[in-house]
Amino acid sequence: MTTASEESTRRFEARLAEQAAAAYVLTLFVTGASEMSARAIANVRTLCEEHLVGRYTLDVVDVHRDASLMTVHDVVAAPTLIKESPLPKRMLVGDLSDSARVLVALDIVPLPSPPRSP
Repeated sequence: MTTASEESTRRFEARLAEQAAAAYVLTLFVTGASEMSARAIANVRTLCEEHLVGRYTLDVVDVHRDASLMTVHDVVAAPTLIKESPLPKRMLVGDLSDSARVLVALDIVPLPSPPRSP
């Protein structure tokens, strides 16, 4: 027979495992080929490849080409990164250069570094 504490711990650990395997759906709104947009694209791609390999989709939307999507997603500035999934939905504005803050804001647990060879 399991205690309430053990059951709570089991549910918590199961939720952590789900979160670690969750697929991220991200949309990045940029303004053409500006320097800040290029930095935001590079920064988010680097973070995704380092921490979400194989479990993310990233759509980049140029607001000059598809301004209507700004209204649909309530975007008022660019660059803006939207995390649609997993919930909760989050929006980040800027070039996403502060990796630690972006990871926390997106609820991404950094993957441990592989052990170094001697």
